[in-house]
Amino acid sequence: MRKWIGILLVLLMLSACGTAENSSSPTEDQKLTDSDQLYVGFVLDTLKDERWYKDKQLFEEAVESKGARIKTLAANGNDDVQLKQAELLIEEGVDVLVVVPHDAAYSAAIVDMAHEADVKVISYDRLITNAPVDYYISFDNVKVGELQATEILKIKPSGTYAYIGGAESDNNAVLFRQGAMNVLKPHIDKGTIQLAYDQYTDGWDPNKAEENMKAALKQRGNKFDAVIAANDGTAGGVIKALSEQGMAGKVPVSGQDAELEGVRRVVAGTQSMTVYKPISLLASQAADIAVTVAADKPVDAEQSVNNGEADIPAILLEPVAITKDTIRDTIVKDGYLTQEEIYGE
Repeated sequence: MRKWIGILLVLLMLSACGTAENSSSPTEDQKLTDSDQLYVGFVLDTLKDERWYKDKQLFEEAVESKGARIKTLAANGNDDVQLKQAELLIEEGVDVLVVVPHDAAYSAAIVDMAHEADVKVISYDRLITNAPVDYYISFDNVKVGELQATEILKIKPSGTYAYIGGAESDNNAVLFRQGAMNVLKPHIDKGTIQLAYDQYTDGWDPNKAEENMKAALKQRGNKFDAVIAANDGTAGGVIKALSEQGMAGKVPVSGQDAELEGVRRVVAGTQSMTVYKPISLLASQAADIAVTVAADKPVDAEQSVNNGEADIPAILLEPVAITKDTIRDTIVKDGYLTQEEIYGE
């Protein structure tokens, strides 16, 4: 009995550290000893969303194709676990740490810890704030919000709008909203658009997005003409709430990430658009930067983004708005999703 209890405790301790993936899975005695092989640490917020599985796979493949070694850990949305995972990778001797932060501000501690060990940090897709991050690679996230609002305005150029954002602790969610408001504000000022509900969504949780939309519908007696949802997950929650009121497909809803279920909803007409961010390009360029930084070589970053601490050298890629009419020429053509997956053909 004591033996089984001991085994159970070990399993629980391992699961608390999140999800770890590594092609060579080193033990304590198998830490990197070949100084010629670069070692990249990849710390993810979560693997609960379909999108991040794609990033993980593509980034690992790209790093390994360059002859470097990589270990990935995912914190499942827990800040303390993510900090501990970063510490573990630093102790294992990574040459560079690539981070998708759960909380943009909390993750500043990861940067401080890494720099104390002379390890550089790259913010991947989400920007760590209030810390001297070495490099940032992402998409133009303000542009993402602008694309969302622009497409919804084409369908509903006037009326009552709701904004269902992402997690306020995620700097990207703040940027998405900023972009949407860049487009909406002139219409709000003219009085053609009324923003009657504006709420972030804790943890990007679709269930919380559904709760927020239900609250909005209750407050306004179902009188909404359009919803800008920050990603496909929150859009799914919004559409569930609309469906309960017989409004799904009648109220345009935006999304983002071109997740399979989101794209299927675009085809079905319950979601009006999504934003495609070519993850293969992001992962490939991030791998280039990571291996270059790990080799202690300079990176040519022509842009910069201020994170509250400094202007961080940045590489910002272009997002693409996707509607029912453009699916085949974009995400299918790129091989991101297949026709069979989307249409069942």
